[in-house]
Amino acid sequence: MTDRAVPEGAGAEGAGAEGAGAAGAGTDAPRHDVAIVGGGPVGLVLGCLLATRGLDVVVLEARDGPSGRTRAIGIHPPGLRVLDAVGVGDAVRAASVAIRSGVVTCEGRTLGSMRFGREPIRSLPQRETEALLERRLAQLAPGALRRGVRVERVVDRGTHVELVTDGDRSDPLVAAYAVGADGVRSGVREALGIGWRQRPGVGEYIMADAPDAPDAPDAPDGPPTLASSAASAAAETALLHFEPAGVVESFPLPGARRRWVARVRRRPAVLEPATLEAIIAARVGASLALDSAGAPSAFTARQHLAERFAAGRIALVGDAAHEVSPIGGQGMNLGWLDAAHLARELAAALAGGAAASPHEAFDGYAVIRRRAAARAMRQAAFNMSMGAPATGIRLRARNAAVRMLAVPPVRGILASSFTMRRL
Repeated sequence: MTDRAVPEGAGAEGAGAEGAGAAGAGTDAPRHDVAIVGGGPVGLVLGCLLATRGLDVVVLEARDGPSGRTRAIGIHPPGLRVLDAVGVGDAVRAASVAIRSGVVTCEGRTLGSMRFGREPIRSLPQRETEALLERRLAQLAPGALRRGVRVERVVDRGTHVELVTDGDRSDPLVAAYAVGADGVRSGVREALGIGWRQRPGVGEYIMADAPDAPDAPDAPDGPPTLASSAASAAAETALLHFEPAGVVESFPLPGARRRWVARVRRRPAVLEPATLEAIIAARVGASLALDSAGAPSAFTARQHLAERFAAGRIALVGDAAHEVSPIGGQGMNLGWLDAAHLARELAAALAGGAAASPHEAFDGYAVIRRRAAARAMRQAAFNMSMGAPATGIRLRARNAAVRMLAVPPVRGILASSFTMRRL
């Protein structure tokens, strides 16, 4: 790999003091086993997993503090098992809400439902999950997370990796291996010259979090509706309204709140609480009152897959390797599964002396996790297509398909897909 600069503003992950697990001593030897660029949920999980194995890890994060943005909330059973391995699983269970079932409706009629069995999806705002992970990393490897550090250059020297940061241009940080966990705009991926290919699945959405509505009776025929969100929250149910104008989704959150997501044909010119309130009222006849804390945000769901997940001594993980539509909530969890696999590969490589010959260190990881990402994207593209605006024959065909998918044994297979048991 030739010297290539990471663009200004790319996420950087912090370095801690040298520890007993460092991959050598002396001026020419790596000072850390692994340097992780990016301190989001995936970078933090990877750092924790490596620290539990006694490795010297440093996590470099460009942000000075945690992000307050409304982002991922769904924690799927395989992802929760990774969090158990990190040591925060019980804390997540205590702080989160369990989503045990889902109901799909259209124009006031129930199309189907599914239950997620003994392993529900947990709902917890990403900022709270990140806070738990950051505290855990501080316990396992004090000082490993360095905030406000931007990585400006990443260089694979063959025997080690050098990372030049904005705070120390003359003396680069040195590690046996480096990992890019710096998101969809990954500077590490760009520095490696790895292609970023778009995959099927794109849509415009607006979303907001809001208090649950006052108690309201269910519809006469029994299915939960947006108007009865308090009842559905108590039942730990996700509501998906596949309306002709586009899907409206509602998910329970801790603290008697819910997340609302609506698909739109194009982003509104003016995005105010009243915008989302009007969309929900028009599509499902429900009244939603957003407070100032629930100001809506707009996002474009896209899907991309990196052409390679590794090059030499540098690997990509999470959103740096794959951008998966958040519709279905798989991106963050997929990144955690990447991290679990990558942690095993890195530990084996360092224990086996692969520091002198890195070319096969990431081969298994790159093949297996790229295939898993491709499967997740196909599932997410299907989810997005089902929630797209539809009328006439297309609407009737979609509703018929939903009814068919809600019948055993297909319903069980679909529930397994939504809970990521196959990834």
